[in-house]
Amino acid sequence: MENWISEKNGQSLSLREVPVLRFAELREDIVEKCRHGMRIAGFFGHREEKTLRLFIVLASDAESTLLVSSAVFSEDEKSYESLTPELPQFSMFEREFYESYGIEPLGHPWLKSVRFPHDGAIKKNEADYPFFKVGGEGIHEVGVGPVHAGVIEPGHFRFMCDGEKVIHLEIHLGYQHRGIEKLMTFPGAISGKSVLAESIAGDSVIANMMAFCAIAESGSEGTPPLRAVVIRTIAMEMERAAIHIGNLAALAGDIGYLTANAFFGATRTYVINLLLAFSGSRFGRGLIRPGGIVYDIDPEIRKAVISSLKMVKDRVILMGEQMFDFPGVLSRFQRTGVVDAATAHKIGMVGLAARASGLKTDVRSDHPSGLYRFSPLHRLSMETGDVFARAFLRYLEIKQSLDFVLEQLEELSDEGSIMKSPAPLKADSFIMSLVEGVRGEIAHFCITDSDGNISRYKIKDPSFNNWPGLAYAVRNEGISDFPLCNKSFDLSYCGFDL
Repeated sequence: MENWISEKNGQSLSLREVPVLRFAELREDIVEKCRHGMRIAGFFGHREEKTLRLFIVLASDAESTLLVSSAVFSEDEKSYESLTPELPQFSMFEREFYESYGIEPLGHPWLKSVRFPHDGAIKKNEADYPFFKVGGEGIHEVGVGPVHAGVIEPGHFRFMCDGEKVIHLEIHLGYQHRGIEKLMTFPGAISGKSVLAESIAGDSVIANMMAFCAIAESGSEGTPPLRAVVIRTIAMEMERAAIHIGNLAALAGDIGYLTANAFFGATRTYVINLLLAFSGSRFGRGLIRPGGIVYDIDPEIRKAVISSLKMVKDRVILMGEQMFDFPGVLSRFQRTGVVDAATAHKIGMVGLAARASGLKTDVRSDHPSGLYRFSPLHRLSMETGDVFARAFLRYLEIKQSLDFVLEQLEELSDEGSIMKSPAPLKADSFIMSLVEGVRGEIAHFCITDSDGNISRYKIKDPSFNNWPGLAYAVRNEGISDFPLCNKSFDLSYCGFDL
């Protein structure tokens, strides 16, 4: 029997097609495949009667395929040999699996809680979290959070410092317990769970809805209509541009460059107000639903959006050229918070943060779905892996996204169908959906039971991959540069905590 079944992004598999093995039979194969270019995309459990089934999804970016397999654990099995010592990219996934089901990855070097789930197998109190300690004369700790100023979500950062220099940063999350994955399995039509998908991360509404709808529409041919596909993609690239512009404003504010802070902040507002104009929400809530879209773009709105986005692009270029040529900006951005390509690959970083370190990874190119199959977007990347690379790459991606949106709007016809009711989910199926959100790879996985109801729904936000990258980036930096490094990654608390 083959160890893996191969499928494309957004496709549905029969559960019977997914190989079932013992973990020991799969382990060496996983190590070998990841050493030859594959990477982890999914690693999560699902209870089946008296056994626990671990699903493993590996992404082959070069071949645009996803390999799926599974391992079963009986009620008596409580451990397996950890993959992390050989493949550090599995670290967070194994920790999550352990606290959820109590199956210990033997030999894991950092087996601590990830989210402290209320219904998890490992019951631990956040207050008893075992922070790493550094000894020595002059070493001191600095704790930040979990309560932060304003509307910032909860997260604790524990710095071990030698004077002003950060020796080690430990990031402690998991304070929010929204239970989105579990709520997805509650009775009811999948279309009624759109509000949950929109609430995974408030600044990635469109991207998460794209992933969710790919699952909801997996059993239907020709769904959604082409016009809906185009408008969905327009909205997603507008979301990307808006969040990137806002991030450039925040980065400028962190270094006291208030001209760019104000200018980019105002420019972002133009973009989100355009989403409001044709969806009724500045963040695109309510625009996308399984089967298509709810609001169309009529000729008058299309003309206004084109005009406004051309103005936005001019503003971005005007301020971007000033900002990235200003010595005061470059002195703070360059060689600050460096993550080299080898480290980024080893710890499994994704998205813009990975591309800024030289990794060529982008779901839109590697595992295209929807409009990206016919109108490809080429990967953009940098090499230095510092704050400058992450900031300048945002600037490049803003221009790329705006050009893409303008091209699609110019070619958009004046009419066409925007909704086609999808067929119900297939029974006993395994469905995968990857989307390149503003931070990187968003992954949704769905398992249905014999009646076609959702029995397991798994979500992976790109922040799950990239928080360890931030911890690495601040090593040997001045603690005063942490806000700048943090904002250059722009990671999500709620997307991580779920």
